[in-house]
Amino acid sequence: MSKSPVNPARRKHLQASAKMMGFVLLFTEIEIAWGAKILGVRIWPAEDYTRITIESDKALPITQQLLTNPDRLVVDVQGMEFNSTLKDLVAKVKPNDPYVSQIRVGQFQPGMVRLVFDLKEPIKPQLFTLDPVAEYQYRMVLDLYPTTPPDPLLELIKSSARKESAIEKGNEEIDLIAQFASKKEPPKAPVAQAIPEAKEPPAKYKRLITIAIDPGHGGEDPGAIGAMGSKEKHVVLSIAKRLRDKIEEDPYMRPFLTRDGDYFVPLHTRVQKARRVEADLFISIHADAFIEPRAKGASVFALSQLGASSTTARWMANKENASDLIGGINIKTQDRQVANLLLDMSTTAQIKDSLQVGNSILKQIGGFAVLHKPRVEQASFAVLKAPDIPSILVETAFISNPQEEARLNDEAYQDRIAEAILKGIRDYFAKNPPVARRRNT
Repeated sequence: MSKSPVNPARRKHLQASAKMMGFVLLFTEIEIAWGAKILGVRIWPAEDYTRITIESDKALPITQQLLTNPDRLVVDVQGMEFNSTLKDLVAKVKPNDPYVSQIRVGQFQPGMVRLVFDLKEPIKPQLFTLDPVAEYQYRMVLDLYPTTPPDPLLELIKSSARKESAIEKGNEEIDLIAQFASKKEPPKAPVAQAIPEAKEPPAKYKRLITIAIDPGHGGEDPGAIGAMGSKEKHVVLSIAKRLRDKIEEDPYMRPFLTRDGDYFVPLHTRVQKARRVEADLFISIHADAFIEPRAKGASVFALSQLGASSTTARWMANKENASDLIGGINIKTQDRQVANLLLDMSTTAQIKDSLQVGNSILKQIGGFAVLHKPRVEQASFAVLKAPDIPSILVETAFISNPQEEARLNDEAYQDRIAEAILKGIRDYFAKNPPVARRRNT
């Protein structure tokens, strides 16, 4: 079948239209790429790592390169124009940031902004993007990790050296008493029957009990927010620090905070930290929220392998487990595989011990505060899944309840909550003393 000849004038019109259409498509692509609006820039410095976040209304292509002599990290962001919001990033660098000394930002070329991070030491960067979640739009996240991560166990041993020394002296006295008691006195006269050898009394060695205190949320993840604007992450950190200070005063216990500042710690990392310091107990502290503002009262939760003990417990667990999505984790790292493995190892014995310590603490809190439920509830909280550490989650009150929000911001209430948790811990270990680990030095 022969093709109909195209009129030369028609051909010219079609070619011009095609060129124009191509220009329109190209212009549209440029407009999409360059039209990104920067919604916010944030920096979260911490000893573990420093996080930089750039939030925009569109996903943006990013590249990075590390330079040495001096140490610098160069990040190029396509589809972005330099503006006052980006300029604010420079002023947000704090003098005590462990890894960043300053940030320089400029228009590298049309449609591309370059960020240069001057570093205080070599780092291992992780750069990733997050899709919209909760109150956030698209986020570019840059995590700056030290090449040699800090060891929480070594730091804990250093900070508790004086207590360890005092306990060791006590254990040496026990050794001397046991040695003396085991000696035989020679008989004064011959006897028909041998004198039985004195038995060595059982040694009662003491050791420091390590309490891992986990303030929920932090950094990009504010947790629940009350009607007055109170953020859960700030309230629970304050309570956690009060509990830490009280434990420091006890000669036989030492505290460890999974975070001691306003930065995000992934759920599985909190568990791994507690295991690294060989914690005897893990307590995660929260201030919950519910869709109904009249909900009130403190709660204590333990892990469940058989489903939640109530609809509310299931709702709470799902909400707390979403912390990783809001706080922002890099799902491309191998840590995710480790996390999944770790969170499937929980044991029946751990849950049994968790219920015991949970009941002990709930009883103390109930002595002065309203309880949401009179018993320890159970659900599949990711942060409670250490296989070998009794673990509980304490919801100190409902921050979504205006009256309880005010109470949570009251220093006296925070102190009473911390004191109640401490008394519950002491009661539990008085009935369930930890196995003594006698070190041969």
